[in-house]
Amino acid sequence: MSAEFDTMSATEMRRRIVAREISPVDLTRRALEKAEATQSTLNAFYLLMPDEALAAARQAEAAVMKGDPLGPIHGLPFSAKDLMAVKGVGYASGSLTMKSNVAAVDAPAVERAKAAGGILIGKTTTSEFGCKPVGDNRLTGITRHPWNLDKTPGGSSAGAAASVAAGVTPFALGTDGGGSIRIPASFCGLAGIKGQFGRVPVWPTSATPTLAHVGPLARSVEDAALLFSVIAGFDRRDPFSVAGPVPDVVAAFTQSVAGMKVAYSPTLGYARPNADVLKVTDRAAETLEELGCQVDLVENVFDADPADLWTAEFYAGVGIRLRSFMESQRDLLDPAVAEVLEPALTQDMRDYYTKVFSRYVLRDTVRGLFERYDILISPVLPVTSLQVGKNVPDELSDRNLVSWVYFTYPFNLTGQPAASVCAGIAADGMPVGLQVVGRSHSEHDVVRLAAAFEQTHLPGYNVRDYPI
Repeated sequence: MSAEFDTMSATEMRRRIVAREISPVDLTRRALEKAEATQSTLNAFYLLMPDEALAAARQAEAAVMKGDPLGPIHGLPFSAKDLMAVKGVGYASGSLTMKSNVAAVDAPAVERAKAAGGILIGKTTTSEFGCKPVGDNRLTGITRHPWNLDKTPGGSSAGAAASVAAGVTPFALGTDGGGSIRIPASFCGLAGIKGQFGRVPVWPTSATPTLAHVGPLARSVEDAALLFSVIAGFDRRDPFSVAGPVPDVVAAFTQSVAGMKVAYSPTLGYARPNADVLKVTDRAAETLEELGCQVDLVENVFDADPADLWTAEFYAGVGIRLRSFMESQRDLLDPAVAEVLEPALTQDMRDYYTKVFSRYVLRDTVRGLFERYDILISPVLPVTSLQVGKNVPDELSDRNLVSWVYFTYPFNLTGQPAASVCAGIAADGMPVGLQVVGRSHSEHDVVRLAAAFEQTHLPGYNVRDYPI
């Protein structure tokens, strides 16, 4: 298998598999070899599953040769983040506290991807219980950015993004409780989709059940939409699961955006993005105007930063899961994670429920905006990159572990669909992500606009000359 397969789209891979031009076994073997070869530099995988992957690939190849009906991602290698259950293998959630844990079941997204013909090659790294938007934990160490090994790929879906950006697999499954798909997508120049809350079922129950999403990371919006279409849909095991038809995000890829009403908010009313980020996202807004969108500048989407609403919910959930370790084995935890969990565990019930009701007010505020606009766009992050080993950018040292990302966590609170698409490359040579947010249950519009922008602005993903 030549290096061209490291950057080939999932759609093209599947076409060639169906045409019997490439072998699922060869494709899987190359993905496993690439994962192994980059592990000492990128450290993108918590564990690899070569025996299981190759056995599945042989079955996929036999189906092709027999002329059997083939699934939408038949023979395509993918990975799953270590916040998701994969039956029979480690399920540590990036934590020393769970290093001996083994999953008894497959998460629904894993189950569906396998049923659609996907070949699971392994589980990717995450920060501890997804608590940091960077890629390190005390169990697996530091995950690095394939464009620059001194940089983080972002998190908490760190290994998923790093491996896709490095060409290990064409797409990966990540999770997003406060931006954990969109953040690494932005840092790594990828596409990532967080669907409507409950659109992709989450089970076993997450530590943050009212915020957690599962979704795809890929090198193009088209590939992300393909994987999303496979994993989305109602599942009775998730009490929040959305019933009814799944929007046709694959068809959305080819549809015009002319006439769409777009609100562009560089700050959401409170964020502090740097000049390089704004230069790239300003140009992205202009590109959408050129595509026929009506783009209006909307400075203040929110009256105040909702970081405290998100923090009260997310860290309280994780804190309860880790309470016994906080009380008796705190040394097993990432010190930065333990520090933010402590106040969440001691919050007053009246204060907590005041924040719960403030979250509903926030939802109404956003709903009002989407009565006037089809889409909201913004930066994904306030910076273009972050050095490994740092939890917060130096210029945003007044912010906490997650509040420095500014733009992503509000839309976990509201639950509406959002995506990240590469907006361009900044002066430092690193990618900048454009966040595309849609009204409730409108993944179709999110993908339509993100794809139209990508096809116009970034006609092809070019893998860099990696130092790996």
